[in-house]
Amino acid sequence: MGHTLEHAFSGLNQSIQTSETMQRERVADDVYVFTSDRYVQVTASVVITTEGAVLFDTLLFPDETRQIKQFVEGRLGCPVKYVINSHYHADHTYGTCLFPNALVIAHARCGELLNTRGREGLHEAKQNAPELASVEVVIPQLVFNTGTMPLQVGGKTFHLWHSPGHSPDSVACLVREDRVLLAGDTVMALPYFVDGSYSDLLQSVQQLQSGSFENIIQGHGEIILRGEIESRLQSDVRYLLDLKREVDLIRKKPEPETHLDDLEMERCGKSRILLGGYARQLHRANVRAMFYLDPDYEGNAHACDPTAADGG
Repeated sequence: MGHTLEHAFSGLNQSIQTSETMQRERVADDVYVFTSDRYVQVTASVVITTEGAVLFDTLLFPDETRQIKQFVEGRLGCPVKYVINSHYHADHTYGTCLFPNALVIAHARCGELLNTRGREGLHEAKQNAPELASVEVVIPQLVFNTGTMPLQVGGKTFHLWHSPGHSPDSVACLVREDRVLLAGDTVMALPYFVDGSYSDLLQSVQQLQSGSFENIIQGHGEIILRGEIESRLQSDVRYLLDLKREVDLIRKKPEPETHLDDLEMERCGKSRILLGGYARQLHRANVRAMFYLDPDYEGNAHACDPTAADGG
């Protein structure tokens, strides 16, 4: 979720909770979702097949990813065969190194960004969080650039496609037999595009509206059930459209910069209590990204630190 690996730990003290537990939910016979209680409700998902497990994202802190590994490989006896990185951000990739025998899959841009921003960000993160001392950046071995990438594993069919907007390298994945969409941060409790592109994210979310899903596993937040999907995606599209309209109005005011913090989330149809209140910081970063940068910009890694919106 963090707009760069360099800033993945911005506001960490505010977003980490004290609980040492992690939520685990079973959304289909062979699909489990793990939700962090330590970092902004970030999720990882695993699909169990007869040939091994497919893990979609890992979690930020090694202890949480180890819990996933223990459940999947220890309790279920299913070795992780593939790890899919939805995108390069730290909260989705730091646990990849705990699966040295797995083949890592991602968009080609993910590898490029991990090799640059990822390595720089991990060096800084280790200085702030000693428990990350054992974490290593893992560059994906199997990548794709355009279109879709099919993957057949043990009777399960995975369709991956490029879904940019939250970040340039974001991918989504449909588990066809279960109609479960592993959306990564294309869908999260609050749409967030500071490290990507507003127009790309809008298009990616709109494309999902024509899909048929039993559940959507979002990158941060609760599982979206079938009966909630239509209204939820409409809400995300409306938020993005309303945000642009409101920022365009702010630009027309005298001294517009002084009005940026006046644009509350509720005027764009979202509640500030999302993600335990952290969504308010993300919203303020979105506002600044819309105001200072062209809506079609390729995210500037240092322009819009979400914590700057709350003064630190």
